[in-house]
Amino acid sequence: MTTPGFRPTHVVPRHGMPAWEAPDPGRPTVPLDPLLPVRLMERRGDWGRVLCSNGWSAWVDGRHLVAVPQDPPRPDAPLATAADPRPLLGRTEEALARYRAAVEELAEAGLDGESFRRRTHGLRIGVVVDGEDVWLYDPAGERWLYGDGARLGTYATDHAPDADADAQQDQDHAATRIVHPDGGS
Repeated sequence: MTTPGFRPTHVVPRHGMPAWEAPDPGRPTVPLDPLLPVRLMERRGDWGRVLCSNGWSAWVDGRHLVAVPQDPPRPDAPLATAADPRPLLGRTEEALARYRAAVEELAEAGLDGESFRRRTHGLRIGVVVDGEDVWLYDPAGERWLYGDGARLGTYATDHAPDADADAQQDQDHAATRIVHPDGGS
């Protein structure tokens, strides 16, 4: 049964993942199913406490959770940061042209597999266009940007949460007490 109002922030990777009762590798529990929607509730360094749609929670290696994209900003809402999309679109076009040239040379047997890998190494692009909405990947900033045609704003980032900030947050909160179903702790 799904908890009313449950909105996942992440899904479990496609191969599933181990889970623990506490952020302690000595306390394993039932592994999580592949692509299970979860809500990340708490972080402690690499550990993440997730809540499943049925109300069950567990600790996992938070680095392996796959973020669920949130809805794009409303069209009438201002973007957090504004940028002209044209320079990033130009860099994306150039990267795609370089990749296409390498693919064509590989297809014509002008390149072997290793040469193709060297030529395409480091190329990263991403573009999703849906009508007036666009999502562009900015490899220099390691982030996805959302745009409405006139301006771009950060949508998601590749950067993991700052472990130092997580440690500071842990110091600001009392430790979690584990309560067992039998009523003991």
